[in-house]
Amino acid sequence: MKRRKQKSRIKESFTDQLFLYSVYAFLILVLIIVLYPIVYIVSSSISSAEAVTAGEVWLWPVDISFAGYREVLTNSDVLRGFKNSIIYTISYTLLAVVLTVVFAYPLSRRNFYGRTFLMFFILITMLFSGGLIPEYLLVQRLGMLDSIWAIIIPKAIAVWQVIIARTFFQTSIPEELVEASEMDGCSSIRFLWSVVLPLSKPIIAVLALMYAVIQWNSYFDAMIFLKTRDLFPLQLELREILITQTSSGANMDIAVQAERDRLANLMKYSLIVVSSLPVLVIYPFAQKYFVKGMLIGSVKG
Repeated sequence: MKRRKQKSRIKESFTDQLFLYSVYAFLILVLIIVLYPIVYIVSSSISSAEAVTAGEVWLWPVDISFAGYREVLTNSDVLRGFKNSIIYTISYTLLAVVLTVVFAYPLSRRNFYGRTFLMFFILITMLFSGGLIPEYLLVQRLGMLDSIWAIIIPKAIAVWQVIIARTFFQTSIPEELVEASEMDGCSSIRFLWSVVLPLSKPIIAVLALMYAVIQWNSYFDAMIFLKTRDLFPLQLELREILITQTSSGANMDIAVQAERDRLANLMKYSLIVVSSLPVLVIYPFAQKYFVKGMLIGSVKG
């Protein structure tokens, strides 16, 4: 007759149970605080303009209508901005990830001469910057004003991402593996391409997601460096549309102006959903790499 193994269960004290329930209550409260704005924005985007303007929407949609999405998706400026943002984001992300990996990997090797000085040098840039005017003059002198390069080149590499990638390489690529490859006659470039990159998928996914989100949500650089409307990204187009829709004309009929104001108020929520959707769609696919890469990349400083 087999003996049943009974697991000994430690009885929690009243204080421990109270603390545990308090944690659960706090987390539920945080979840509600985080989810409510999202639910409110989505509900407002598919409600009627009259209901949104009157403040009748507080949780669920009222008088379901997709007029806001029709206005957004039939607007040629929005579609052009969407295309430009995709081009800018893909180009910027590819360039930024390549530069970050190429810069961070040598800094992770102990035999790299001058790595301490370089790390100190790049850390200074996290604390001090030249400011907007020197950056504008630099972009102007390089002839990149009003071009795609003004959006991609100036901020193609970030110090914080370099530190994360360097830490990942230090903890994941052992020195013994490097020495073994050198004994086999493997060059540094081939080792980076054939060994380091295949083992670095988590950190590459982290870097790509970080850079993509930064570029996708950016509009200030485009507002400063771009003048041609055909080059405007989505975020800048959205800003321009909202300003145009909410500006009042001196000789405009009151009824027409009121209708435009209601439509602008509805479009505001539809634009937020449209601009946020790509990031929300991409993140679940990169989540497993993101968590793993962030954990490994933050073990050591």
